[in-house]
Amino acid sequence: MKYLVAVRALCEFTAKHGDLDLRFTPSPSAQEGMAGHALVASRRGESYQAEVSLEGDYKALTVRGRADGYDPEQNQLEEVKTYRGDLHAMADNRRHLHWAQLKIYGWLLCQDRKLQDINLTLVYFDVASAQETPLTEHFTAAALKDYFEAQCERFLAWAEQELAHRQARDAALTALAFPHPSFRPGQRELAEAVYKTAQAGSCLMAQAPTGIGKTIGTVFPLLKAVPKKQLDKLFFLAAKTPGRRLALDALDRIKGSSQSLPLRVLELVARDKACEHPGKACHGDACPLAKGFYDRLPQARSAAVKHAAAHGPLDKAALRELALDHHVCPYYLSQELVTWSDVVVGDYNYYFDTSALLHGQAQGNQWRVGVLVDEAHNLVERARKMYSATLSQAQLQQVHAGAPRAVRGALERLNRGLQELQQAQSEPYEVHAELPAPFLKTLGQALTQVTDFLLANPTRMDGELQDFYFEALHFSRMAEAFGEHSLFDVTLQTDSGPGAFGQALGQPLALLNIRNVVPAPFLAPRFAAAQSAALFSATLSPQNYYADTLGLPAGTVWTEVESPFLAEQLRVSVVSDVSTRFQHRDDSLSPIVDLMARQYEGRPGNYLAFFSSYDYLQKLVTLFRQRYPQIPVWEQTRGMEEAARDAFLARFTPASQGIGFAVLGGSFAEGIDLPGERLIGAFIATLGLPQVNAVNEQIRERMGANFGAAQSYDYTYLYPGLQKVVQAAGRVIRTTSDRGVVYLIDDRFTRPEIQSLLPGWWKVTRVRARRREAADAL
Repeated sequence: MKYLVAVRALCEFTAKHGDLDLRFTPSPSAQEGMAGHALVASRRGESYQAEVSLEGDYKALTVRGRADGYDPEQNQLEEVKTYRGDLHAMADNRRHLHWAQLKIYGWLLCQDRKLQDINLTLVYFDVASAQETPLTEHFTAAALKDYFEAQCERFLAWAEQELAHRQARDAALTALAFPHPSFRPGQRELAEAVYKTAQAGSCLMAQAPTGIGKTIGTVFPLLKAVPKKQLDKLFFLAAKTPGRRLALDALDRIKGSSQSLPLRVLELVARDKACEHPGKACHGDACPLAKGFYDRLPQARSAAVKHAAAHGPLDKAALRELALDHHVCPYYLSQELVTWSDVVVGDYNYYFDTSALLHGQAQGNQWRVGVLVDEAHNLVERARKMYSATLSQAQLQQVHAGAPRAVRGALERLNRGLQELQQAQSEPYEVHAELPAPFLKTLGQALTQVTDFLLANPTRMDGELQDFYFEALHFSRMAEAFGEHSLFDVTLQTDSGPGAFGQALGQPLALLNIRNVVPAPFLAPRFAAAQSAALFSATLSPQNYYADTLGLPAGTVWTEVESPFLAEQLRVSVVSDVSTRFQHRDDSLSPIVDLMARQYEGRPGNYLAFFSSYDYLQKLVTLFRQRYPQIPVWEQTRGMEEAARDAFLARFTPASQGIGFAVLGGSFAEGIDLPGERLIGAFIATLGLPQVNAVNEQIRERMGANFGAAQSYDYTYLYPGLQKVVQAAGRVIRTTSDRGVVYLIDDRFTRPEIQSLLPGWWKVTRVRARRREAADAL
């Protein structure tokens, strides 16, 4: 059996050395990179062959990849590298890596075409100027063969170790048994669906109730599919930290159930949470963990894979300890370890964002990957944010006040462009069918000048300027991808600060937004790139809404796991005489607090109450405290820090009693587990519908343009709102022994079209919040 390695991975292993150097180097976007490669190819002659697939063997290795282009008439092989800025400022270790890749491709081509010698050209393409800088050297096939074999020899011992690891891993996974004595009700059905779709190489949407063990019920079957489908990696993608923790715990449990399972599990965390030296730049002159990073990496990498195979997951804590033992950066060590891991657990953005690490590496290394998307109902809104962008004139003016002289002219011209947009607008909020070409040209010129300055001053720490630069760069890139999936709007804001750029105090300032409405065109290629994908959640209904907005492939399999819970476990009451509509909220306060108090006094215990906004929550909790001071209450606050959130949840114990007030759709409305007496009921005083305003009405119109007018309201308001309601209610019943109550407080919950979107196992009854005194006395 051969060990397959991509040319890129081989060279990154053998040819990287020296410091980690991430001084300001604005890499081209994926779209710019592809466009640059295409433009270079279009400039070549008719004999030019683009994207040449190559492969060769050495002992136990098979090395493969795609060279960018070959011209047989000139006997010239090219490798194209796109970049921005000053080519002379590129670090030597990057150039060394590029030549290593090209020389490997050179030997593979000589071997394939029986060539005695070849011209190798490294083409550096500046995406800003579209200029090429070619660097050409002539090599004999014999010299390239020697180089190829030398690199392979340096990798061979590692490859043999990796080959043995993969064989042992696959053998252990083939024999792996479920880590519990039996499946929970519904869990086997879910596991079978994941396994079958993985075997078929297709996509799965699985709606499965909370509490059946969805995490282990999806991870286990996909691991079982690995040997037969020859998957290289599994990516478990979560919306929030608790989801990552559940996945790591499930994988640790699976690994612990089999003494012979050498599974390497890696957790990816955000850079700001992994950085040991915040405030220091990522290069050897500033950060001690960047100095000599690639020289110490081999020892750290070896220690990491041994730890991962023999012990538990390489989570944030384990990776930090190991990295500091070897004096390397934990964050960038984790990125280097992706190649050598079997399962990677991380946030959605690592696979779905514009420059996603996992997707980029999977494509570059031609990995066969299986993808699990946890709590997939969150992906719609998260993906919209990934592919949306803003440009703020107020932020621009703040940056200009402290900007260096070299970029002030560029910022002033950009401000004039924004002023022209502002002056041409008659209403505070307007949607435009197209982005203004003259302004985009001005923006591009400003970005070029700021780029040049930052490249010329790589060690300068100017946080405000860099933050604005990256916001503007993202806006420019989203402008290039603008289409029917997004909106472009301009909002005029009143300037409350001192005048800038010579403007009068109080003059309106422009806020430009590119709002992604339908992320499907961006996500569809990510799902297509996976060998299989499974999206699972307790709320994936209706199926067509998520399939349409997420861009799931044709033939996606749908399964709905029957709930293991009985209607008798959860009393669901619709409060039919209260409206929580905005204009009725003040009238709703008294009946809602009285209803909550009656329920609590009838059955004391722990409850959660969910409301549509912080303002509404504050009015209710204030009245509740005044009227029922004997009942303990605590509330979610705006901008709650992690410690405060933990303290909020810590109030819910088996022995405690009280009501926690929270906002629907917030951090306590999903992803928390309070079984048994820790939570016995929930009050939900809202349908969760997004606010009807100018922006959402434009989103509704865009939904109608994409999916038909009949779907526009439901896709914009109803489905997102009811999904939040069902998620919040799902906090109450977590196990088959739990008992609880849920009050749905709003007369609209009585409508058949609303109740059809509620879980099928619920038995819904109507109640009234307002009672006559005589009735209360009975």
